[in-house]
Amino acid sequence: MQGRTGIIGGSGLYEIPGIEVIDKLDIDTPWGKPSDELLLTRIGDHEVVFLPRHGSSHAIPPHKINYRANIYAMKLAAVNRIISVSAVGSLREDIRPGDFVLVDQFVDHTRGRESTFFDGPVVAHVSVADPVCPCLRSSLLAACHDADIDTHNGGNYIVMQGPQFSSRAESNLYRSWGMDVIGMTNMPEAKLAREAEICYSTVAMCTDYDCWHEDEDDVSVDSIVAVMHANVAKAHKMLQTFFTTHADHQSCTCNCNDVLRSGIFADLKAQDDQAILPIHALVESFL
Repeated sequence: MQGRTGIIGGSGLYEIPGIEVIDKLDIDTPWGKPSDELLLTRIGDHEVVFLPRHGSSHAIPPHKINYRANIYAMKLAAVNRIISVSAVGSLREDIRPGDFVLVDQFVDHTRGRESTFFDGPVVAHVSVADPVCPCLRSSLLAACHDADIDTHNGGNYIVMQGPQFSSRAESNLYRSWGMDVIGMTNMPEAKLAREAEICYSTVAMCTDYDCWHEDEDDVSVDSIVAVMHANVAKAHKMLQTFFTTHADHQSCTCNCNDVLRSGIFADLKAQDDQAILPIHALVESFL
């Protein structure tokens, strides 16, 4: 059976014309509650699970998001691929506010966030060399092009701690590192999706030029909100196109759903129930 598609982003993303709401899922996880209830919907022939990353009232700042609970809840909801829709600042002249970027790499510049399900006694080391599912990213790129959205193929997303924006020195430093966009939310989200063996791809929606650009105003909440409204409308169009034309997952050749086999450093069958409980949904196929 084809699994469900999860979408993590703003609370307005699910307001897509033609969407059918099936249920609200109030899920408890061993890692606590996710940011909000999960909204189970149907778009055409596809079951889609929406989760507002910051909560429905945007009351959770990026450094306080329970990323482990969010990803684990998606796993419990039978999601096997996640589309992360995220607002970002541009660190490049040619990535303009309103453009989308289908990033393929992340640099984690956050501090103190819980970033693994394998905190012991079960230990795992999974590869995040290529943290984005190539099949899902390719399908999303095609959907963006079909929706006539100015989209950049590939890019480096640096994830800052937040909730403050960058200093000018930081912004220029990140540019010198070869970073393309900057945001606050996709790490450890992408790492945890990899540990959960869920395909993951980010649609980065550019809202501003951060604070490095001498000819543009420094980033502010007001400037972001103005561009975000237009970006959400584009995201709706992109998602409609994706689920209508590009959402077939059967031909995917990625190995996102098979990374734990070589990553777990433990005899799972020798572990007691307390060790397995927090990761049961991730390792049950090995038990």
